[in-house]
Amino acid sequence: MSAPPGPGRGGAPGDPRNGRRDHMSSTTTGTDEAPAAEMITGARERIDALDARIIALVQERMAVSESIQRARIGSGGRRVHLTREMEILDHYREALGRHGTQLGMTLLGLCRGTL
Repeated sequence: MSAPPGPGRGGAPGDPRNGRRDHMSSTTTGTDEAPAAEMITGARERIDALDARIIALVQERMAVSESIQRARIGSGGRRVHLTREMEILDHYREALGRHGTQLGMTLLGLCRGTL
């Protein structure tokens, strides 16, 4: 029977049995340098928090958009207002460049819903 993986025994990078923490592993951060790995880990945690906020805001935007669509349809109007959508796309393009247009299109698609 062989010894369990550990320092000098072929344990996977980041395996606690080999004395390295996951966030120090080049397989999880792309670097073996501790200061860089710590910075990357912290920045990734910040990105995860930002992503959670962005998702929550998109969900809120979807709900607001649905209420607008219901009001518009309820008053005899169309579900989609193309002039308004063009204004939104222009806003995203001006703020974020050409990829902003793609992001705006994705948001509009999500917010059109299935009414």
